[in-house]
Amino acid sequence: MPAVRTSPRRLHTTLLALAAIVAMPILAALAGCGSSSPVLGTAADPAGAIPASVPLYAGATVRPDGALKTDALAAGRTLTHETDPYLRLLAALQTPGSPTLDFNRDVAPWLGPHAGIFLSSLDGSSRLLSLLEQGILGGSSTASSWPFGAHGVQGAIVLDTSDVARARSFLTSQANHSGAHAAGYRGVAYQVTSGGVAFGVVGRFAVIGSEAGLRSVIDTTLGGPSLAQAAGYAKLLAAAPTATLAHIYTHPGASSGSSPASGAGGASGLSGLLGLLASTHAANISLVPSTTSLTLDADVLSSGSGTEAGGLLSADSASAQALGELPGESWLAVGLGNAGATLGADVEGLSSLTSLGSTASANGPPESPAAAGFSVKGVLEGMLAPLDALSANSAEAKRAFQSWMGPAGLFASGSGVTDLRGGVVIASRNPAGSRAAVAKLAVLLNKAGGSTQSISIQGTDAAISARVSGLPVELDIADGRAASGQTKFVIGLGEASVRDALDPSSTLSTSASSSAAASALGEGAQPSLTVDFPSLLGLLEGVGLSEDPTISKFVPYLRTFTTLAGGGHSLGGGIDRFRLVLGLQQTSG
Repeated sequence: MPAVRTSPRRLHTTLLALAAIVAMPILAALAGCGSSSPVLGTAADPAGAIPASVPLYAGATVRPDGALKTDALAAGRTLTHETDPYLRLLAALQTPGSPTLDFNRDVAPWLGPHAGIFLSSLDGSSRLLSLLEQGILGGSSTASSWPFGAHGVQGAIVLDTSDVARARSFLTSQANHSGAHAAGYRGVAYQVTSGGVAFGVVGRFAVIGSEAGLRSVIDTTLGGPSLAQAAGYAKLLAAAPTATLAHIYTHPGASSGSSPASGAGGASGLSGLLGLLASTHAANISLVPSTTSLTLDADVLSSGSGTEAGGLLSADSASAQALGELPGESWLAVGLGNAGATLGADVEGLSSLTSLGSTASANGPPESPAAAGFSVKGVLEGMLAPLDALSANSAEAKRAFQSWMGPAGLFASGSGVTDLRGGVVIASRNPAGSRAAVAKLAVLLNKAGGSTQSISIQGTDAAISARVSGLPVELDIADGRAASGQTKFVIGLGEASVRDALDPSSTLSTSASSSAAASALGEGAQPSLTVDFPSLLGLLEGVGLSEDPTISKFVPYLRTFTTLAGGGHSLGGGIDRFRLVLGLQQTSG
């Protein structure tokens, strides 16, 4: 029983952790926050030197000053308990053969205020995530971990410079350590290794990346279409918060070179995550730090048709309404809009998180005997099994399941192992269809290797108990009428969870936690995601899952979090915003 409770919670813990791993890499130069004097540079957005077609770009103010510097340092120190919280991110510049870098000696003399990193496609991006994980969570950098090169990630790091001559000297030194040789393209000299890692100064930008990535920067600066000039990017950047420290622009459908299905742990993981966040829409995710919180504002270009699946970061008001109908004591609550249209993409994205979590723990310690056969990954996969069947991309699944689905919600509640509750709740638009779906789902679970049996639960019209691989407890799957009169399809952790979903003693619509979440979000947004981290950690530790290799590296960071609130609304002009506000523990002194 205890394990299952962690699964939905783990989904969004992982989502947030991965968002941080993607967003914060670019803050490598935040190690320079210790600098007391203003840093001069080109003051140019590196996006002006990056091709308009890239599917992923992250940019940051890497030498902040004033209030932004104060807030960035405060948030970083809370998360890491270190005086120089971003120093490890210098590993992002640790190229093959390079000795350990010292920020003040090697980088500070030439680094300007801005930096960016881009991928030409999402294929092979697990190597980039591995490098960023090392910078965030620690670990040694090796030649094999450097992501850019002929057979790795295509793209580059683009750094603003305050002193071009010193930047060139740094790049030359790095190139020499890597055994690079001289090369040139369109009149621009650079150096490149036999492995395809290129170093060069392009205009006033220092560029390190794949040779193709560096050449694309040269092409752009010589007149090619730039990301900064792209209509979608410019529109989203204009709407971004003014106190943004770093931002990620993603357009998963922009590059024909990326394939969402290209192998577990590769592009499938990252592109699946991006699909979970924003579907195929262009989006810009801004990181805004403060002394008490970290805010991620995900601004998404909407089609205006109201018919497309928008991913998790959706401004659909039905998501907030679905959350409001969940049990009032829930410490994890997620509202989803039209499940019939979005469930497939959401499940695919969540499955990608599983593969990313496995990749992150691949080099970690072996699983302990106590955890054998019982893991975060196994629990997550077990919970996703019935959702995989419901969301299958087949004519039969669409007719038997997705045709009757309305808004959906996920919840977990309980203060200990014995009173744990949790499940998935889907509103039905066709009671006869959702009632028949219980038996149809049982058939599919049995074919997949599970076992089911019919049971009776008071207040339901059809119910089964199911055992699936990875879960140490049975799932109860039922269709019944909720206290509101709405027919709902429930996948619950036991009978008590089904009863709580259909007839809760109170709902989140009137709870103090929802009110606090709405207040944290501001801008009139209503929450469609809430998490209480102390409850999560208490349960993880109670069953020993805090030592699970998939999550153990994140636990020290999770201890610094208090709550997570998420909710969306329209900004107008074809832009929807989904805001995530992560509360930080306050320490004395």
